[in-house]
Amino acid sequence: MTFSIAARLDGRFGMAVSSSSPAVAARCVHLRPGVGASASQNVTDPRLGGRILDGLAVHGDAVRAIHELDAPDLDHRQLTAIGTAGPAAWFSGLHTLGTHGAALGVDCVAAGNLLADDRVPAAMVDAFESATGELEERMLVALQAALRAGGEAGPVHSAGLAVVADVEWRVTDLRVDWSESPIDDLAAVLAIWLPQRDDYVRRGLQPAAAPSYGVPGDR
Repeated sequence: MTFSIAARLDGRFGMAVSSSSPAVAARCVHLRPGVGASASQNVTDPRLGGRILDGLAVHGDAVRAIHELDAPDLDHRQLTAIGTAGPAAWFSGLHTLGTHGAALGVDCVAAGNLLADDRVPAAMVDAFESATGELEERMLVALQAALRAGGEAGPVHSAGLAVVADVEWRVTDLRVDWSESPIDDLAAVLAIWLPQRDDYVRRGLQPAAAPSYGVPGDR
């Protein structure tokens, strides 16, 4: 009941995801600056994303990080990972729900379950690799391509998009937790957020030199 893409670009890592279930990004998105990105989806165990990132932090090999994962019930999980270099990786357990699949790109990996078409992940990778702009924009394009390719077998209701860079927090962390058109809503929020993203980083690092908020009462 989920489709997602994890990707890297110019030292940044990100993930975008959508699902028929509520608040999908709260459970599935796992990012660590300087290390990589990982997804735990299908019958989700949110603990697994962090464990995969722990492996990436040690050796940087996404395939190995998933292969070495020691956890029960892996047959119910669908996992992806991408590190600083080398190929991305994915795993779909024997009990992955419905029509499912995954696809690898040079700098991304997409996966999904309960899909309307098993070509959805490949459509996401193709869209990401053809897109230009910021990592956030390219991952949004991939989500939109997933919808055009059929998306889930049923309607999606939540979506999220997050990116880490060279600071300790997520420089972008956007969620639509319940909507009839979550990807459209996510695009609208991103259009507001992206021009301000770097200002908020500066506010964290150099508050005295940061730009004002430009809202009533702010002088």
